[in-house]
Amino acid sequence: MNIFSSTFTTLEQALNYSSTKQKIISENIANADTPNYKAKDVNLSKSFGSDLESSIQAYRTDQRHFTYKPLSSELTKVFVQNNVQYNNNGNSVDVDKEMSNLASNQIYYNALIERTSGKFSSLLNVIKGGR
Repeated sequence: MNIFSSTFTTLEQALNYSSTKQKIISENIANADTPNYKAKDVNLSKSFGSDLESSIQAYRTDQRHFTYKPLSSELTKVFVQNNVQYNNNGNSVDVDKEMSNLASNQIYYNALIERTSGKFSSLLNVIKGGR
């Protein structure tokens, strides 16, 4: 018997992805001046994408609205960007891009935390009997 809906699992996977992305961005920024350091990035997993596809339902109220397109099915992995070089010393870290990624990842993480908190608040309300 599953007490919680699949939403908690999906939120957990999204938080894990965001946490991994935060670590990779931090590594990239920390090594911005390291000679021959290659920037890294993170992809979404097949399982995360399929969980989202099964938990997200799109309802179009008008035929002119965009249709729901599921996430791409890329493998989960941290990969190195080998074919890019921004500095003369062989370093491929673009600090401005990394800071932008850091800010957007922080917004994404905060949204996930808010959603998780809302789910737990709903459960607490049910447990207390609506009081």
